[in-house]
Amino acid sequence: MSHAPRDPLALRAAGLKRWLALTLLLAAGAAQALDLDSLMKLLGQVKAGEATFTERRVVSQLERTLESSGRLTFAAPDSFVRETLKPRRERLEVSGNTLTVTQGSRTHTMALDASPEAVAIVEAIRGTLTGNGASLQRHFTTQVEGDLERWTLELVPREARMRGQVAQVLVSGRQAQLREVKILMPDGDTSVMRIESLPR
Repeated sequence: MSHAPRDPLALRAAGLKRWLALTLLLAAGAAQALDLDSLMKLLGQVKAGEATFTERRVVSQLERTLESSGRLTFAAPDSFVRETLKPRRERLEVSGNTLTVTQGSRTHTMALDASPEAVAIVEAIRGTLTGNGASLQRHFTTQVEGDLERWTLELVPREARMRGQVAQVLVSGRQAQLREVKILMPDGDTSVMRIESLPR
């Protein structure tokens, strides 16, 4: 009994469907395979940037939520500035291990590592913005979840002294952009900073 030859166009269409299905499967697998190294390589491609931020801080001893807003700037390898514009002006500038805080007409300079809370917060944001995985791993245990379209980086301070000030930092974003930084304090206080990158 003879079989009629199959339509070449139908065979080609079936092959194309299988190829598309395989491509989508591989893409999904690649998305699930996001790790710290690949995330840091992506973030490290951005050498400098500016963004605006809004922050809401919940303090257990206060009845109302504290809100602030301002601007962030960074430049690889280790420069970071947080300038609060509302409700009052304050500038926090970090270069290397030097922290400079300006409030009104008063300026105070100190070593960053003299303040465990400042180290945890600054290194979490600065290290992520600049794609400095070595710095993050030096100060935190790290865990990455999600894919490039929506990722979260969990940072837990390694040193007990630092954990006494900051229990955990959750940094989330999309592609090479940070979108949110959530800081959890040991006493239950929380801070959520939402970030909007400015056009370069």
